[in-house]
Amino acid sequence: MTTVFRSKLDTWLLVVLVIAGVASLIATIMVIRAGTPGRWWIAAVTTGLGIGLPMWLVLSTHYTIDPMQLVVRSGPFTWRIPLASITSITPTRNPLSSPALSLDRLRIDYDNGRSLMISPRDQDAFLHAMQTARRGGAAK
Repeated sequence: MTTVFRSKLDTWLLVVLVIAGVASLIATIMVIRAGTPGRWWIAAVTTGLGIGLPMWLVLSTHYTIDPMQLVVRSGPFTWRIPLASITSITPTRNPLSSPALSLDRLRIDYDNGRSLMISPRDQDAFLHAMQTARRGGAAK
């Protein structure tokens, strides 16, 4: 069975992303009005990075548990972690960059010292699904 969990989104992060999007939009309008050569390319890149990328991250960040692996997706990035390689899952508020849209995170340790932090909306349900999947995978 496959279960998908959306990322929790902190309000402060949403506010920062909206402000960045508005600033990007203002910069785009200024570039277009200035009549700079190549302005449409500059406007497209500015809009894409300032509005498109953050929207992509917010809309696509999720965690899928299937019988064999945890798949973490966030924008253009994907991690595939075999369930058998997971050594621990612990709560953390570590602010380092990760595919998590909240500081209410779970640190997943796997594969000889590697780790990844995620922020499922419903951590209890996520942990239960992980435990169920790992038991099922171990039984096979």
